[in-house]
Formats: sequence, C-alpha cells, structure tokens
Amino acid sequence: MSTLDLVRFPSRRLAAVLRSLVGGALALGAAGFAAAGIQLAPLFRDGAVLQRDKPLPVWGRGAPGERVTVSFRAQKADAIADESGAWRVTLQAERASAEPAVLRVAGSGVVEVRDVLVGDVWLCSGQSNMEWKVSQSRDAEKEIAAANFPLIRQFKIPRSVSAEPAFDARGEWNACSPDTVGEFSGVAYFFGRALWQERGVPIGLINSSYGGTVIESWLSEPALKAEPAYPVIRSHWENLLAAHSRKQADHEKALAAWTAAAEKAKEAGKPFPARKPPAPEGPGSRWQPASLYNAMIHPLVPYALCGVIWYQGEGNGDRYLGAIGHQEYRTLFPAMIAQWRTDFGRPDLPFYFAQIANCVRKFDPTQQEWAFLREAQSRALKLPHTGMVVTIDIGEPDNIHPLNKQEVGRRFALLASALQDGRAVECSGPQFAFARPEEGGVRLHFNHAAGLHANGRALAGFEIAGEARRFMPAEAGIEGETVFVSALSVKSPVAVRYAWHNTPDACLFNAAGLPAAPFRSDDW
Repeated sequence: MSTLDLVRFPSRRLAAVLRSLVGGALALGAAGFAAAGIQLAPLFRDGAVLQRDKPLPVWGRGAPGERVTVSFRAQKADAIADESGAWRVTLQAERASAEPAVLRVAGSGVVEVRDVLVGDVWLCSGQSNMEWKVSQSRDAEKEIAAANFPLIRQFKIPRSVSAEPAFDARGEWNACSPDTVGEFSGVAYFFGRALWQERGVPIGLINSSYGGTVIESWLSEPALKAEPAYPVIRSHWENLLAAHSRKQADHEKALAAWTAAAEKAKEAGKPFPARKPPAPEGPGSRWQPASLYNAMIHPLVPYALCGVIWYQGEGNGDRYLGAIGHQEYRTLFPAMIAQWRTDFGRPDLPFYFAQIANCVRKFDPTQQEWAFLREAQSRALKLPHTGMVVTIDIGEPDNIHPLNKQEVGRRFALLASALQDGRAVECSGPQFAFARPEEGGVRLHFNHAAGLHANGRALAGFEIAGEARRFMPAEAGIEGETVFVSALSVKSPVAVRYAWHNTPDACLFNAAGLPAAPFRSDDW
C-alpha cells in the first residue's frame, strides 16, 4: 500500500499536491535517492564503490524527455529520459582509486553522490550461509576488533520480495570498521579482506542474500518459463498456495501454544529454548518463483561488477523429496548464471560458488540427498569463467550454518587470484578425472592432485560397486597422484563413489590443503 493509500484526502487538488511531493519533488540530496524529480538506481549512494577498468553504466529516472548530465572526475555524459522517464549513460572505464570523488547528476535538479571510490565490486548472493554475519562467525569478537578496513565497503540489500521487477532497493554503503563489520556477510567480508590485502584496491561487496531461499526465486520469470523444469516449479508453487490457508490456521494454533508456554516459563523464571514456530510459506513468500530476482537483483542491473560469489543450495536440498531438488537444480543453476551474465552485459562475468557443506540436520547421515545436490552444483563448472569452493571438510554435521566463514572466504579469494589475476596459486582440491579398472580394484585419477594425502588419517569415504549396482565400503590407498580402491566383496568393480552421503567421512586433500569434492564414476 502506498503512502497515499493511507490518507483520506479532503480534495483532489490536495491529493495531487501531496502525490507530487511523494513522487520526487522533495530533494533527498546526497543520499542519492532523488532531487527535483531525478532518481538514481539504488547502488549510486554515498560511499559507493565503482568497478575499475570496465565501462560504467549509470542510470535512473526523471521526467519524460528530461536532459540529464552525469559527471564523474573528468568525464561528462548526457542522456534524454525516455517516455517512461528512464535514462542511462555509460561512462568510460576508470582506473582504481581510493581518493573519494563525487558523482554528480544534473537535470531539473541536482543529485550528488559523495565519497565514491573505484576498485573491485562483487555481487555476493545466496541464502543463509552467505547472509550469515561476521558477528555470528568463528572468533567474532577478535575479527570485529581487527576490522579497520575503510576501503572495504558493503551495501546490504534488505530482505524483500516482489511479484514484478523492481527499480529501487533500500540500503546504504557502509565502510568496514569495528562498528560496522559485525553486520557484514561473513563469507563476503573474509573474501573481500583477502582480496584487498592482495590487490590493494577498494573492495565493494553488494550483499544481496536471503536465508531459507530456493534457486527458483533468484531467476527472472522469463528465464524460468524457458526452462524444462518450469512446470514442476509452477506446480509446486500452486500446491503451496492451495495449502496455505490450512497451514496458516495450524501455525496460529502452534504459535498460541508456543506463546503461552514461553510466558509460563518466564513467570517461573525458567529458560525457554523452544524456537518460535515459523510461518508457512505462501503469498508474498521468499519461495515465490522470481520474487527475489525481482526485488533484490533486478534493481542492481546493469551495475559494473568484478564478479559474483554465490552460496546457496541447502533450500533445494531440503526439498529433495517430491519437490524442486537436484534434478531441476542441475539445469536451473546454469540457467541462472547465464541469465545474470546477460542482465549485467558480461558473458564472461566470473561466477564462483560454494558447494554445500556436510550436514545431517533432518536427514539420516547415511542418506544421499545432499550428495546429489552437490553434484548438481558442480555441473555448473562446465560453464566458462566459473569456479567452485568445496566445503565438505569444514562443515558441522549438526549445524547447517558452520561458523568457519574465514576459510570459505579465503577459498573464494583463491579462485579470484588464480582464475582472474593469473597468480600461481592452487585454487582447487583434487578433481576426479576418470576411473580405470585394474586387477582387484579400480584406480582413480585426478587433476590438481599434487601432494595427494589423507590429512594424517586412514583414507576413508570410498565405496565400490559391481554390475549389481550395490555399493559396498571400500579400502583405498594413495599411490602417487592416484587412489586405488578395492573391496573383497566386489570381485568385478565397475563404479566408485567418494563422500557420497549427506555427512560423509571426507579426508582426501592435495598439497595446498584443499579437499576433493564428492564424486562418483557412475551415472546411476
């Protein structure tokens, strides 16, 4: 409901006057929202970081036909707002600079965006493990006290959904300091800190993340409709809506009972650890297809970026049975990457993602739902300019939010260093290449296998199967840069799997201390 819907006006004339004021005639000055009808896209606000060495789109809205002049440093560019009021210019690439500058936009009024730096800008997106704050991460107090990096800045997009593509998004740029860093994404901050220490340029982190979300919410509606999985997505959403009234009634009863129990415990002076019952997903939900793309990605397009880091998948893993799971994810994830690259005008936009960690939660640890989801994630590596952070060794089996975000961020930074900067650093753990049957077993070959080791333990996590497709625990031994796998109960092995469970025993590493991703040689 708009501001105008909340007030009953005594006259149409007064309503028109107030509508004019609310619509933008009130100047919001340096905040970069609007001035005398000029409105900038959301990321153009005080403290912004612009991407170095790339053309710089700057866009916004004004009056139809209005001439707009954008000035930054020694550059000027003009645009004429179209019939809807939309305008856009593209400034030439700028070199990195930590010297604050002003981005000035003049039309019927003037907007000045102050303290603008030029460096590397990363879109950091996904669900709760990307959203997880520094204040919630391992050694939080120590990390916060040491976080004096004013050239690292975060723009946090608040959680929001929209049925239609949005233009604006709330938020502001915050420079990293002990007073602010606690609210930064942990993964994004530790990634950005490593890059800043290595590259020495300002780092902008656009934190557009929302916990408990599913990949179909992060694609646009046209992109979803072009996917073979769309009928399944649409059916699942329609089923959620149909069941919402009943689930909402059940929720209200559960909430009333929880509230009564909490008050009783409080009166008795006793702790009450029970979690508040979550509301069911329904109309206006974060699970609505395209809703997060519309509200939290579309307003950012086509801001110039250095790349994307992505941490999501648990939401789709949890819904593996009877809903949108690994089979749909294996096509939806590459489709999302392709769509975002098209939207931001960068077919070569680097896209690095975290493979979900080991976690039991509500699954039996012997089950394999998350193993198949991890495999679906890894299929995106077939796209160029992608990289995957493996986290199978740093999760916490009973915690879907492992606290060691420092290592996740560091591994993301290794990908950027090796794949973008061309530094001679190892950025991947052992990658399964192929399996070759030998007498008595199967020999596994790997890429990135220098210094293959089991981290001081007996090698575990391997299973082997014959033609009957029944996997049995296997013995495994490292021989140079290969692993030989065998089992007395499997005389003629044809397939091998490693770490193929929700919470596997994974202990295969290379000399860089990076873990092998779960894999299988079969396609059963």
